[in-house]
Amino acid sequence: MKIYYYHTRPIQEALNEWENHLHPGHILYGLTHFGKYGITPIIHRYRRFSSRLRFSLYNFFEIMRCKEPYDLLYGTSFYGLELIIFFHALGFYRKPIAIWHHQAVVRNSGKLKNLISRFYYKGIDQMFFFSQALIDDSLKSGKVTANQLHLIHWGADLAFYDYLKQHLPDTGKKEEKEKFFISTGKENRDFNTLLKAFSETGLPIDIFTTPDREYEHLLKQYTSYANIRTHLTSGIIPHKLAVEVCRSKVVVICCLNYPYTVGLTTLVEAFALGLPVICSRNPKFEMDIEKEGAGIYVDYNDIEDWKQAINYLYTHPEEAEQMGANGRKLAEQKFNLEHYSRELSEILIATVKTYRK
Repeated sequence: MKIYYYHTRPIQEALNEWENHLHPGHILYGLTHFGKYGITPIIHRYRRFSSRLRFSLYNFFEIMRCKEPYDLLYGTSFYGLELIIFFHALGFYRKPIAIWHHQAVVRNSGKLKNLISRFYYKGIDQMFFFSQALIDDSLKSGKVTANQLHLIHWGADLAFYDYLKQHLPDTGKKEEKEKFFISTGKENRDFNTLLKAFSETGLPIDIFTTPDREYEHLLKQYTSYANIRTHLTSGIIPHKLAVEVCRSKVVVICCLNYPYTVGLTTLVEAFALGLPVICSRNPKFEMDIEKEGAGIYVDYNDIEDWKQAINYLYTHPEEAEQMGANGRKLAEQKFNLEHYSRELSEILIATVKTYRK
């Protein structure tokens, strides 16, 4: 069975890096493991466009021009696939479409938009979600049906992190060995709350994030604090960040209140590395880190709550270590690349079989 594999960024280089233990496989959404289940991917030729319409047009014609036969279009996101999805809903594109939906399907404010959106979702045969909460929210929209929606237990590439821990380079620099708390998030992060909490505890934290005008302005206000070290990073550098996390003792994930799984990638990485976490209480996560004994939840915008959690893990190293072990166990049991690749593959294969009948 062949699938057309679509991603919203260049993928061949990342795939090559994965083969050399330089890129975590889970970010490729099953690509690295499809071969185990008899699935051969045709990789989409990515091109970047600043205009979403031009991006969608390019992808549409690139997919329609593909001369190599395939059985299903698989996308890691619907972004850039809008036209092909509409054509499928109209019956002009006849192959099944399966995509990852990173947020819940929602109702639109206007009747016309809602009507168009309802028709649009008829062009997607299968949708994959990170949690049951997102599926439940999507069903309330009235645009999708339960048989379209699938919970996938998305998790980290354990082999990548195991190899990293075994081959972690020793720089010999003192500051590289003294990391305790670390934040590597960039999307919808609440650095305002996090920085205030750490400025008042005086405990050490390293913050790695992307150059962003709002972030940079905020971070500059804390340059005088010796315990707060900030690092601005550019590009897609998961291996470099994973090395920094591996050298740390506690992962902190302070997020803004958005209705999707903000912080999930950072969370599953912490599980894979066996590190405890302090995390904003996101009700959209599939796992409950406190119930699993893998970390501590903190309410949104609660500086005092953050200070208590930070101080607790700093002064209770044995409990922190046990939390990390519990997180790793959770990753091994359910939330890992091997497990979710199998879930994905079974659904893709079943979808193609249904279409062939």
